[in-house]
Amino acid sequence: MPLFIKNMNEEFAAEILNWKYPAPYDLYNNELNPVNIKEMLEDSYYIVVDENDRLVGYFCIGNAAKVPIGIEFGAYAEDLIDIGIGMKPELTGQGYGFTFFSFILEYVQDNDRNLPLRLTVAQFNQRAIRLYKKFGFVKIMEFNKESTVFATMIKK
Repeated sequence: MPLFIKNMNEEFAAEILNWKYPAPYDLYNNELNPVNIKEMLEDSYYIVVDENDRLVGYFCIGNAAKVPIGIEFGAYAEDLIDIGIGMKPELTGQGYGFTFFSFILEYVQDNDRNLPLRLTVAQFNQRAIRLYKKFGFVKIMEFNKESTVFATMIKK
């Protein structure tokens, strides 16, 4: 499946904010509102589409990829490139994750090779963690946000 990166726009931001994941992944559900739309348009969010311009997922870089409470735990003390990803709910668990994540990593690394990459993932999301480990990410630390444990992972 050929993939392409585009800048975020209001239409795609609204579609993403309306995505609904089943439990336990419903932690990743968002709310469609002007504040969230504004964040996706103003921060470093990008969309990933297929050859028919259908939304496959998105990724973000920098502060948008951080879980804010992690700052209090020192999770983001090192100067690294933070990345976050989201795949369309209907496509998750279908074997597309490797291609999707590989495509995003290649783009990020081609645009800034100087710093290692970091991501933050909910510890219960073992499906994602297995994927990240295939790409050489290793867990560095954990922190809690209410009842959810998050892990930061780094790829050197």
